[in-house]
Formats: sequence, C-alpha cells, structure tokens
Amino acid sequence: MAPSLRGTALKLAVSTAARRVPGSIRFPLQRDGVDPVPRLEESRAHGDVVRLARLLGTRVWLVTGYDVARAVLADSDAFANDVRHVIGRQGRAPAERIGGLGMTDAPDHERLRRVLTPYFTRRRLADLQADIDRVVAAALDDMAAHGPEVDLVERFGFAVPFGVICDLLGMPGMDREEFRQHGAARFDLRNGARILDTAAGTRQFLIDLVAAERRAPHLPDGLVARMVADHGADFDDVELGGLADGVFLGGYETSASMLSLGTYVLLQHPSAWQSLRDGDPGDVDRVVEELLRFVCPVQIAFPRIARRDLVVGEQHVRAGDVVVVSLTGVERDPARHVDAARFDPTTASAGTLAFGHGLHRCVGAELARMELRTALVALARRFPDLSLACDPGDLKFTELAIVHSVESLPVRLG
Repeated sequence: MAPSLRGTALKLAVSTAARRVPGSIRFPLQRDGVDPVPRLEESRAHGDVVRLARLLGTRVWLVTGYDVARAVLADSDAFANDVRHVIGRQGRAPAERIGGLGMTDAPDHERLRRVLTPYFTRRRLADLQADIDRVVAAALDDMAAHGPEVDLVERFGFAVPFGVICDLLGMPGMDREEFRQHGAARFDLRNGARILDTAAGTRQFLIDLVAAERRAPHLPDGLVARMVADHGADFDDVELGGLADGVFLGGYETSASMLSLGTYVLLQHPSAWQSLRDGDPGDVDRVVEELLRFVCPVQIAFPRIARRDLVVGEQHVRAGDVVVVSLTGVERDPARHVDAARFDPTTASAGTLAFGHGLHRCVGAELARMELRTALVALARRFPDLSLACDPGDLKFTELAIVHSVESLPVRLG
C-alpha cells in the first residue's frame, strides 16, 4: 500500500478506536432501536454518496444507496482493504496485529480464503446440522429451566452462536468458559482504544490453540485441527490463529445480535412468528431474509480506501479517500424497497448485503442462515406464546457500535 493510503487508514482507525470522531458524524454507527437514526435518513436526501467528514486531512465518504454500495464492495481493483501495516500495533505481540480476510487484498486474500472455503461448502455445512440442532435444544432447555422469565440475549442470543462456533472450531469443553470471557465487547466503540486489547485476548487464545495442536494433535475434529493438519506446513500459527479468529468474529457476535434483535422484531409481528412455527421452508426462508435486511446488525462494511481518482455515485473521490458503506442505510434504501422502513417477509427478495459482497463477502454466510433458520424455528415452536417481559421503551441498545444489538431482552416464556 502506498504511504499516503497507509496514513489515511491509520488516521481513520486511530480516530475511531479512540472515539475522537465528532459526535455529529457518528450517526452511521447509531440506531433508534432497530431503525436508522433520522440523521442517516436525512443524509440520503443529498444523494446515495455524501461526504461524511474530513478527518486530519482525509476525506471520508458515506454510501447509503444499494446499487452504489454493491458496486463499491465488488470493486477490489479500485479500492483497497489492507491496513495491516499501520494499525494494530504491528511491532508488538503477534496477537495485537490486525489481520484476517476483512483487511487483506489480493493476492494475500485469495491465499487465506482458499484455506477456509473448503470447510464451508454445502456438504460440509450439512454435516453441522446435527450439532446446531443439539446446541439450540440445549439453549431452549436452559431457558425453560430458568423461566418463566429469562433474558433471551444471555440464554439464547449468545448461547446458541457460541456453542455452534465452539463446535465448528473444535474447541475443547474445558477451554470454552475462558474463551467466552475473551469474546465480549470487541465491537463496542465505547471501549475506545481498549478494543485492540480485547481483540488481542481472543486472537492470542486461538494462536495458542493452533500452536498446541501443531505440537501434539489433541483437538476434536474441528476447523482448527483440520487447518493445522491440512495447511500447517504452509501457514504459521499467527496466520491460522487469525483465520480462526475471523471465523469466531463472523459467527459469534453478529449471529448473537441477529437472534436477539430478530426475536425482538418477530414478537411485534405475530404473522411472521406464526410462519416460523407452522410455515413451510419457503416461508421460513422469507422471514429470515427479511430479518437480515431489516435488522442488518453489522452497521458498516470494512472501510475501502480509493486506490485512484474515480467517480462513486455522482461524487468525485480522490486517491486516498476513505469510502464507508452504511449497510444499515443500504438495506433501507427506498429505491430498492418501496416500503423499506416496514418489516414485511412477503416482499423479501434475494440480494441482501448484510454479509457484504464481492471478494470480502462473509465466508460463513450460509452457516449463519442455517443457524438463524434452525434457532428461530425451534424457539417459536418451543415457546409459541413467547412475549416481551418489559416495556419496549425500557430496552437498552448499543449506543455506538459496529455490530448493533440489544443489551438484554427480558421475555416471558408463556
């Protein structure tokens, strides 16, 4: 990456991590419940692409239009993702380095993605269905044991994806509680610069797990063990640990948010709740796709850095400018969805950008869909009379986060 681009990425990352971004331009990372804040919708009146800010000399653009966002996310020739050389305190411990698929460009990205892709084929995912069913059943039993009122975020929203991702990775049971402690608050920008320390704890745990497996194979037949066996000669512990960490990130926090926020939305829409209980697979798929669009917990895609001068939408973007795609805004684009502010599974369509698009589309997207379908259908069938056990106005949502969620969701099992 050219020095000017590295400097741009550094300034943006440091400003964000330290929470120095002016309050007036934080709105892409804020919500009103599950809805975009009015400021985001107001920005759309000025076009699909608007200049968000000028931070330390760097122009930052915000994309809220679906078609423009899709084009930006797909164009890896015009935009760079790689900021590894300038953030993450590269000179310190390996676990403090930024890595993974989201912040790499070709050819490194293809080299790393080739490691993971075989583990997420349709055949491999089908083999995980029994594990997902078991994890979901255990979470539902736990809810029943602690009823009649429980916090769905704690006992279902987080419990299900954590169990699924630990099974996927092949995490030994004795290590799971320690691993869980490392997983909290990685996306909450209220932690400021401590985000890097929080991320380093999880990453170091997985690097150590890879190293131990390399020294003496002992893990169950999971992703970590397979990566070491299949690719240990070509990748070091930090690279394989970083890939495992990326799988954890993609499969834990975002799925937890989707399950919690998705349930919150469904409890306000009885017909969709009934479709989960009694509908056919097509009905369930439409509910899940509409939830992905309407909730879209990942608020912004990885920032793109313009490699050259170009036109984005109707704006002239210069080399070194940062382009941020608001996934929240994109999924509520009225140019694509006539009644975008309304949750309506009957109008659900393919093409959600909730998992990204192009080279950096989430490798675990289909696993996430499997998890959502299985968990929400089982929840609706086990507790058909599930209801909110508090005033909706009393719920607390994340205030400033890359992954949006609700802090707790008290429910009555019925």
